Amino acid sequence: MRTPHHLDAHPRPNPYEELAALDDGPLEETPLEEFLPEERNAGAEDAWAPPDHRRGGKRRRKNRFAGLPFAVKAVVGLVVLASFAALGDRWAVLYAEHRAADTLKDRLDLAAAPEVEIGGFPFLTQLADKRLESVKLTVPDVAADRVSLAKVSATAHDVRLKADGLTSVRGADVPRFDGDVMLSFEDLNRELGASQVTFTGEGRDRVRARGTLPVAGHKLKLRAEARIQRQGERGIATEIGGMRLDIGDLATYRPGKRASEGLHLTPEASADLARETRKAKALLSVPAIVQRMGVPEATVNQALADDGKLAELTGSPRFARQAERLNLIDLALDNPDVLRSLGLDPDLLGELSRLTRPVLADRLALAFELPKPEQGDVKLEDVRVEKDGIRVRLSGSGLTVGG
Repeated sequence: MRTPHHLDAHPRPNPYEELAALDDGPLEETPLEEFLPEERNAGAEDAWAPPDHRRGGKRRRKNRFAGLPFAVKAVVGLVVLASFAALGDRWAVLYAEHRAADTLKDRLDLAAAPEVEIGGFPFLTQLADKRLESVKLTVPDVAADRVSLAKVSATAHDVRLKADGLTSVRGADVPRFDGDVMLSFEDLNRELGASQVTFTGEGRDRVRARGTLPVAGHKLKLRAEARIQRQGERGIATEIGGMRLDIGDLATYRPGKRASEGLHLTPEASADLARETRKAKALLSVPAIVQRMGVPEATVNQALADDGKLAELTGSPRFARQAERLNLIDLALDNPDVLRSLGLDPDLLGELSRLTRPVLADRLALAFELPKPEQGDVKLEDVRVEKDGIRVRLSGSGLTVGG
């Protein structure tokens, strides 16, 4: 049997009560600024600004430039002055080119002012010495006989100015110059192509003409070739060859007196005589035609009386060749009905008889001659056919412009 516990007469103190006895009352509030460093606390009153991340800041850049040596500053200043001087020189060139273009337009009576380009640098120094290194002149259109030259370009070298001071230039002496003349096919087609003829290059010295030519109310297909060659020192000549006018599929006209020239039936039209009895009889009924073809009279009579004989005669290759060689141009006036039966207009053939080789060649001529200057000399160096036109190289010396 357990012995009962004895209770203490003095109980142990409560630990929470002991802690409460240590409390001195509520804590006093202390501002947060007192716990910050003095430097940060002192700047709290200043307004906030974004940090400056630039290297050195403005003061540092200013100090860096101020610290440059005097020689470097002098070089920078000279560069700036040279730039302004070069700009002024270029403005003076533009002004001089404009004045020269207007003067040449008036003195040469041009439709438009030419393009003037003064070479060499600096210009003002050349002007002070009264001598220009080079002057390039480009004139877009210059009249030359029947056509306009698409472009004339020339460069004068070592030009000597006649001037009274820097602003008064009276003229110039041109010891030598070179350039070229471009006669474009576009201009030729526009000015000589009233008959719808176009010109194209073919080789180094040949020009091909193709198109239509109106004759007596008919549009005939035209074909021709022009050979370009230099004539003397200032002229260009054209030799027209291969001239041909096609009258549909019936006949071909070549101006001239040779056997291959004149008016001839085409191979297709000659072959049709074997199939069309009416045309064959109309042709064989003219004694002059039969005589020129060389067909025996007895054979002709048999053919006119018997269609079988006629078909046999006209169907032979020999007859077709004879018909093609027959020149119909001189028979047009005497035998209009026969030609009409062949499908040819007598009025058209009458006009063709007057369209001789010289007349037709004159319509296609591309010849021209450069004018002779009052002073100096101008001559052609080379002529060649290019894709866009005819280019002529030229040179000259001893020219004088102005007084």
